[in-house]
Amino acid sequence: MQQSAEPVVQVTLAEISRIAGVGRAAVSNWRRRHDSFPQPVGGTDANPQFSLAEVEEWLDRQQKSRPAAGRLERLWPKIEALGDRDAMGTVLASVGSRLSRSGDPDALPVPPRMSRRQQTLVEQAVQLADQEGAPETFGFLLQRWLGTHVRQITTTPEPLAELMAELAKWRGNSSVHTVLDPACGTGSLLLAAGRQWTAPSPPELFGQEVDPTLASVAASRMLMSGADGRVTVADTLRADALQSVRADVVLCNPPSNEREWGHSELATDARWLFGQPPRTEPELAWVQHAVAALAPDGTAVLLLPPAIAARRAGRRIRSALLRSGALRAVIALPPGSAPPHGVGLHLWVLSRPSDDPAGSVVRLVDTVGRAGAPSPGQPSIDWPVLRSTVLESLRNDRAAAGVSVPVIDLLDDQVDLTPARHVPAADSAVTTNLRQSWTRFDLRLDEARDLGRVLSKLAPTQEAAGTSTSVGELELAGALELHSGQALPEHLLHRGDRPADGVPVVTVPDLGNPEGTRHWLPAAETEDGERTSSLTVTSSQDVVVVGSLRAFDAWVDVDAPTVLGPQLHLIRVDPTVLDPWFLAGCLRSPANARQAGTHASTSSRVDVRRLQVPRLPLEEQRTYGETYRRLAAFDQAVRELREVSGGIGQALGELLATGRLPRR
Repeated sequence: MQQSAEPVVQVTLAEISRIAGVGRAAVSNWRRRHDSFPQPVGGTDANPQFSLAEVEEWLDRQQKSRPAAGRLERLWPKIEALGDRDAMGTVLASVGSRLSRSGDPDALPVPPRMSRRQQTLVEQAVQLADQEGAPETFGFLLQRWLGTHVRQITTTPEPLAELMAELAKWRGNSSVHTVLDPACGTGSLLLAAGRQWTAPSPPELFGQEVDPTLASVAASRMLMSGADGRVTVADTLRADALQSVRADVVLCNPPSNEREWGHSELATDARWLFGQPPRTEPELAWVQHAVAALAPDGTAVLLLPPAIAARRAGRRIRSALLRSGALRAVIALPPGSAPPHGVGLHLWVLSRPSDDPAGSVVRLVDTVGRAGAPSPGQPSIDWPVLRSTVLESLRNDRAAAGVSVPVIDLLDDQVDLTPARHVPAADSAVTTNLRQSWTRFDLRLDEARDLGRVLSKLAPTQEAAGTSTSVGELELAGALELHSGQALPEHLLHRGDRPADGVPVVTVPDLGNPEGTRHWLPAAETEDGERTSSLTVTSSQDVVVVGSLRAFDAWVDVDAPTVLGPQLHLIRVDPTVLDPWFLAGCLRSPANARQAGTHASTSSRVDVRRLQVPRLPLEEQRTYGETYRRLAAFDQAVRELREVSGGIGQALGELLATGRLPRR
């Protein structure tokens, strides 16, 4: 029987640019200028796909290949062409085991069963590692695999994993021999534990994971790091394969909201020291499993949804945890700490039940709004500062973000362990925030007043308006380029706090959100348009126009780059013909939007090409543009003034409600 031919590996223009080590514009230019450039074999007109083999051959023939660049970039599309998450993960795990010190693929928890095609890819990756380096090769493939399947695989961010390991030290676990993660995923928490305890000897790491592919990836990561450990494939709750392990430290980021976790068949399980978990509370099953797996002086740290601290269904078990002295601390993290990024998750610190629980206390810490957490002036989490806030709040009874609550005070009808309900707002923090807010208020007020004085001198003239042209005509004349934003696949978007190199993604709904956009893409994915359909990315001084009549606006993007979503349009001007500030000021006129509006669909939209622009000499455009620049600055100052005044009102209202305003 004749074997079927392997499928053609397809790459986008962005991937070609990365392989060749040039910008995407250069690849587009090659495609226009060279008739010999390979023809698309798939995709769409907006996002064509090309044969990788044909592209590599053309690059070599045209001497446009860079031997030192793109080796791994050429390999990844071949792995991605496998299509299946597990098939790709198996290749990744096999590469890790081969590149590790042992070099033994049998060290994986599941012996890899690979097709000839997968085996070939593994051999290619191992050969590339001789040139690129083993850690670099494995790390590159790991990040690409995780990024491709970001919606299917939940990982614990490295700074949070390090913090969880440090919390175990808070309870005195300085000498640790055994660490267990009963839901280890890709192994981030186990690796953090291996880094945390290195002397006098590294601990033995035990991981358990129900997903064979994730378990193999976790094992390969530990092999690459040289850690002493093993990963077992098993359903921890239903069929624990590590029930004989008693760990000095248990670290776990368990799955949430699972309804089929074995409630019925585990009704009489010996691990339920504090009562059988309700069917709707699987997280409390993981909590009890972690406690049952601890050695006598061990510590467990779990990352849990905040609802676990207050849901009515779990109050009986929470009460039993408190009465036994097993629950030692609950720490509320700010939103963005880990997926799901829109929720502020909790860390629970637990131990074996105390021999003398009478008079015990629970340390509650609320980091939301504290040092290190996101704020108007600090949009992302400052992990070193947040770590210091958490650890100081646990060690120091006087720390503003924490409070020690006697167990008896928590044993009411609700047994609500939410830290925000017990930790008072620190007077010093409120005072500092108020002082900073009043400073911002004064600065914005002075800025608005100064700009207002200049703008108030402007008066309309009696001269009739001159002729005008349209955006469409200017586009035909080559005075500007018009690009429309594209729909972005949900699995590509990152949520929560944006890192320094993250590029914001703006959509029309974001424009009405006071907090702005919460979506972003890594810089590498933005620059190359990886795995996206024709990303529209702004450059400095580009004009952005909203195509929705309800949210219509136009502005100059001074904070570029920005990725634009649907109904957002990018206008890139020829600066020798058009001034971008003048253009934005003309386009954003409400009257201009009304005459360019279209009602062909259920929602009113603006035909950007029909928007009108006065015909003026460039020098006169710049004069108008400078006036619009001042108007935009005035609008921004007023918006910030409104924002900071609202914050001041809330802070003073809180002080008033708690009787903490100073008396005069």
